[in-house]
Amino acid sequence: MRKQSECADAYICIDLKCFYASVECIERGLDPFETNLVVADPERSRTTICLAITPALKKIGVRNRRRVFEIPEEIPYIMAKPRMKRYMEVSAQIYAIYLRYVSPDDIHVYSIDECFIYATPYLRLYSLSAKEFAHMLMDEVRAATGICATAGIGTNLFLAKVALDITAKHVSDNIGMLDERSFIESLWTHRPITDIWNIGPGIARRLAQHGVHDLKGIAELDRQILYREFGANAEYLVDHAWGQEPCTIADIKSYVPKERSTVNGQVLPCDYSADDARLVMHEMIDASVLDLVRRGLQTDRLSLFVGYANSIQPRGDRPAPSARERPEEPPHDGCSMTLSAPTNSSLFITAEFDRLFSREVDRSRPIRRISIGFSEVDAEGCQAALFDETESRRKERSIQEAAIAVKEKFGKNSLLKGMSLKEKATARDRNNQIGGHHA
Repeated sequence: MRKQSECADAYICIDLKCFYASVECIERGLDPFETNLVVADPERSRTTICLAITPALKKIGVRNRRRVFEIPEEIPYIMAKPRMKRYMEVSAQIYAIYLRYVSPDDIHVYSIDECFIYATPYLRLYSLSAKEFAHMLMDEVRAATGICATAGIGTNLFLAKVALDITAKHVSDNIGMLDERSFIESLWTHRPITDIWNIGPGIARRLAQHGVHDLKGIAELDRQILYREFGANAEYLVDHAWGQEPCTIADIKSYVPKERSTVNGQVLPCDYSADDARLVMHEMIDASVLDLVRRGLQTDRLSLFVGYANSIQPRGDRPAPSARERPEEPPHDGCSMTLSAPTNSSLFITAEFDRLFSREVDRSRPIRRISIGFSEVDAEGCQAALFDETESRRKERSIQEAAIAVKEKFGKNSLLKGMSLKEKATARDRNNQIGGHHA
């Protein structure tokens, strides 16, 4: 088994610690390690999720991604309204710091606060070890922005991520290090297995049915059982159980998917009736279809997901539900359909979504989440269909192109359909948001 050495590849995974909360603290002149601060929208209900909490809150036992009502009442804290545009600006500033030392070809941005760096070519260039190189980048970020970072170093992408998620939390310098040998020695029997990257609760439950609760169990389980249970994905589980990952940043950057799709979803601000949820769905369809037209694409497959409200919600003086009372997974319905031919006609697509909605959605239940999805097909591959277009379709296309031109010049809210002026419509507000949160 290969030891980590100068000849081994070195990958660094850098995470910006409690990023949103740290930005809010620093811009208030506060220390995130000493300040109780929660990033959550005070205009929403107490069931809204905290997008981030400071290390100070984590230290006293408050878990991240909790809902506001789950924070103990005896703990005082500051609530900061999310500012996604500002977080993106700071993230871009930090990315620019990395680019002083690393080519963009060797950086994979994993999320707004996390990235992977292929460090091997730069260690000899700067005469640094992988740990020294990580320290240098982290120190540069801290000096320029005040943001504290943590890092994982591994001989492949998977080990770098696991070193960040697990090992870095137990060392004083916030830099975890793993190679295949140390991974097996220290984490093969680590529990819960859901701490391991890409093993979620669903996979863990299926593994538990076979008596497997850690990576050692995966490595020792009969391969036929794994492939019968997980199909081709069993290969990833086996590789990761041994600390192996063949994919590189170069592979990621050169990857071209065989199929493309787009998803538009939102959590509704309160319980919606079926009719009000259908109105929001129509707004989402309108925006998504215009995006298809703008990019010269069509769709030949539609999907719809609707999440219903939990039956137990904290209201007024009613106490928050306990973990036992809350269902493990909110009730939902989902469905999809394949169209007879690719199209980007809003009229046709809306009619098909209405059919799905009427057929699948339980009208008796309040709705809190809705999501629509389109496959993406290049319109160039469907040019023959243009000769079969009706006059009404040509008029619709002209209206779509005019709407796109107006919105691009004057903003998304410069041209709205009448439905977006109704009380339960969300498009006007969503057009001023980034990622479903205030910009």
